Amino acid sequence: MEQFIDENGKQVEISFEKGRFQQESYHVLVLCRYKGEWLLTRHKKRGLEFPGGKREKGETLEEAAVRETYEETGGVIKEPFCIGEYKVYDHSPFIKTIFFAKAEEIINKEDYLETEGAVLWSGDFSSIHDDPSFSFIMKDQVVDLALKRIKDLNLMI
Repeated sequence: MEQFIDENGKQVEISFEKGRFQQESYHVLVLCRYKGEWLLTRHKKRGLEFPGGKREKGETLEEAAVRETYEETGGVIKEPFCIGEYKVYDHSPFIKTIFFAKAEEIINKEDYLETEGAVLWSGDFSSIHDDPSFSFIMKDQVVDLALKRIKDLNLMI
């Protein structure tokens, strides 16, 4: 498990061991690929980020990952793969489960809720830290460590 302070000054712990935290996860973050590129979304307030959000009542985390990816990008994923979890020590601490997925297709929609739909990215994420078009969510060690984990597990093949 690793610990760090995020872009908003909150303490974060990340683990690639499922169930490491004594608290249930109600949030998902989906690192998603489509045709060799990363599938991002442009949040209307925060900027470019991976899709994600809160699990709805009666929904599994995997179902939430599928739904959130579709709602925010139009991306259709079938089998999100859990690669880890992280805990943010906010006023009300929360756990977010990190998934990796490959989108089979991207469907154009009229409404992407709080986002502006799919954005494909083939660049290097190490160069985004000073780029204001990217969300703060993309700029802490969660994304860096999750990308390393995806590479170590050979999931991008």
